[in-house]
Amino acid sequence: MIGFDWPWLLLSTPLPWLIYRFLPPVSRQEAALRVPFYSRIAEQGSNPSDSASARRLPATLLCICWLCAVLAAAQPIWIGDPVDLPTTGRDLMLAVDISGSMELEDMQLNNNPVQRITLVKNVVADFVDRRQGDRLGMILFGTQAYLQTPLTFDRVSVNTLLQEAQIGFAGEKTAIGDAIGLSVKRLRQRPQQSRVLILLTDGENTAGEVTPLKAADLAAQENIKIYTIGIGAEEMIQPGLFGSRFGSRRFNPSANLDETTLTAIAEKTGGRYFRARNQQELEQIYVELDTLEPIEQETERFRPIKSLLHWPLGIAFFASLLLGLRALPRPQKSVSTTLSNKPSGKDPNQMASHVGRAKS
Repeated sequence: MIGFDWPWLLLSTPLPWLIYRFLPPVSRQEAALRVPFYSRIAEQGSNPSDSASARRLPATLLCICWLCAVLAAAQPIWIGDPVDLPTTGRDLMLAVDISGSMELEDMQLNNNPVQRITLVKNVVADFVDRRQGDRLGMILFGTQAYLQTPLTFDRVSVNTLLQEAQIGFAGEKTAIGDAIGLSVKRLRQRPQQSRVLILLTDGENTAGEVTPLKAADLAAQENIKIYTIGIGAEEMIQPGLFGSRFGSRRFNPSANLDETTLTAIAEKTGGRYFRARNQQELEQIYVELDTLEPIEQETERFRPIKSLLHWPLGIAFFASLLLGLRALPRPQKSVSTTLSNKPSGKDPNQMASHVGRAKS
C-alpha cells in the first residue's frame, strides 16, 4: 500500500494554475541577470512551423516536473503487510556484578582455572542464546549500577555487550540495592505478569543509595520476580612461599557472600535463591531458569516501510533534462557553393576536345 508522510502538501498541486488564472501579469522590468534558458522555453511553443504536439511538449514537461516535485515533497512510502513479532511474554533483566571481587580466580571452566567474571560470561552467553523470543536487558553494577542494554529482542547485541564488560567499569564495591532499583525502573513499564530480574553477585551490599531489602520491597510492589544467584567457590588453596605446598593454607573465598540477604530478596518477590560453586552448578541454575512459564501478551505487529522518494525525483530530473535539451539552440544549415557544385552548362565531350587541341 502506498501512503504519504506529508499528504497535505498534495494540496499545492493546482498552485501554478491558480497563480496564472487569478493573479495579474507582472509588469516587465529589465532584469539585473539575464537567463536566456527560460525565454527559450517560452519561445519553443510559439514556432508556427512546429506541429501541435511539439508546441504542447514544453508545457507538458513543465507540468510533469511540478507534479513530481509535489509528490516527492509529500514523502511517498510503501507500507508492507503486517508482520507479527515472535514474543513469549517474558521480559528478563539480567543484573551482573562486575565489582573487583569478580576477578578472583577460584572457578574452573573446562578444568582450567578462570576468574569468576569469565565463567559468568561463558554461562550467561549460552543462556541468552536460548532465550529466543524473549526481551532481554542487562544491568552492570559495582559501586554504581548502570543500564548496559535496554529490553530488546536483539540477543546478539546483549551477548556482545556482556563480553565487552570489564572489571572496574562501575567501581570496585558492590551496590546490590541500586541494581535492583534500576531494574525496577526499567521493568515497571512492562506488563505486570512478565517482569523478571535475574541478579548475580559474589558478595554483599557495600555501596549505593538504596538497601537491598528496601529495593526488594519496591520490586514486590511492582510485581517483579527476582531470582538471585550467589557465585563463588567455598574452598581455595593459597600456595605457600615460592608457590610450594609447604605453608599453603585453605580458605573460603566466598566468606563475604551475603546469602541471607539474597535469600530474603528472592522470598520477598516470589523468586528463588541459587548457589553456584562451580561451572556445573551455574549451568544447572540457568537451565532451571529456562523452565519459567511464559505469560501470554498481546501480539505485537509492525509494518515494514520503504521510501519511494527517488521515483518522482528521478522522473522530474529526466523531464527537466528533456526540457533543457529542447532549449538548446539548433544548428543552422550553411549553404556553401563551390565550383565543383556549379553546373557549367558545357558538354563534357566538347571540353575534352578543347583540351586535346591545346596539347597539340
